[in-house]
Amino acid sequence: MPERPQARRKLIILSQKIYFKPCENPGHGVQWFMTAIRGILFPVLVAALPVLGQQPTAIAPKEGTSGFVGSQACKACHPDVWSKFFKNPHFKSIASAKEPPEHTGCEGCHGPGEAHIAAHGGKATIIAFSELEPKKVQENCLRCHSRTLSRANIQTSSHTLNDVVCTSCHSIHASTTQKFLLAKVQSELCYQCHADVRSQFSMPFKHRVNEGVMTCSDCHNPHGAFAPTWGTPTRNAMVKQVEGNEESCIKCHPEKRGPFVYEHPPVRIEGCEICHYPHGSPNSRMLRRPVVFTMCLECHNGAPGFSRTAQGDPVPIQFHNLRSPLFQNCTNCHSHIHGSNTSAFFLK
Repeated sequence: MPERPQARRKLIILSQKIYFKPCENPGHGVQWFMTAIRGILFPVLVAALPVLGQQPTAIAPKEGTSGFVGSQACKACHPDVWSKFFKNPHFKSIASAKEPPEHTGCEGCHGPGEAHIAAHGGKATIIAFSELEPKKVQENCLRCHSRTLSRANIQTSSHTLNDVVCTSCHSIHASTTQKFLLAKVQSELCYQCHADVRSQFSMPFKHRVNEGVMTCSDCHNPHGAFAPTWGTPTRNAMVKQVEGNEESCIKCHPEKRGPFVYEHPPVRIEGCEICHYPHGSPNSRMLRRPVVFTMCLECHNGAPGFSRTAQGDPVPIQFHNLRSPLFQNCTNCHSHIHGSNTSAFFLK
């Protein structure tokens, strides 16, 4: 049956304008519309099928990039990681567009991805941190994270010496904390190894770490610290040094810092821990002794070969009747026990 020229012209106009003009016969309009659908959309879908069914392929590396293919190539197989990576601090290496390939995105940590894609995955063709030795994990991270003074002692820290490395505390792609990409809340993370400290924070008098007022890193540097300038330098609990290489306690207790005209030697030499427990104590003010005068008598006992002059610290004068509660709280009178600018006996 020969094709009607009039119907052909209407179909051409319809395919170009993507709409049809109402016809006097309703049946003709529906017929033209279906013909247009078959004539326009069907060829487009047929042409798109090979593209839609195409498997992810490796992006050809640029010449001279040594197998680096870019982070976009990782998106096809790791969509769960990629979808959240823009929130990750490491994403700034991609956003800046200034870093070399070996310091950019996924390949900045996991190495060149060309061989990994060519092998269709596998931990043997990429740097998989779960398969690395602790030393190798740390070396990989320090390629970028060794430029700050806070990590100057990481190689000699007690954490590193006990094979506690970056991935032991940090979770790069599955962190549940707002800062530092920690695997858990900081206190819970530290308690995994420091169970004795956890019990101290449950004492009646303690620093409020469990309540969220403080964190462990307010006082400690988990990446290692310089030898302390107080107490015994060999006893390094990775305590931060602040101000003039002094204890971190003075960040919150600056009135105890000094210098004072009349210094209390234990405060300046042994440090705060000579009288106080740093984490928690059953005693008021986190003292090491339940009654104040028993703490003072540890030094003020007249023992020879002791104190700055090797003559022993002076004992309380005679009218101090230590059996009386009146004299058992030394700080009732010696109120400026940490140091004074007006009284050699720390009376005010």
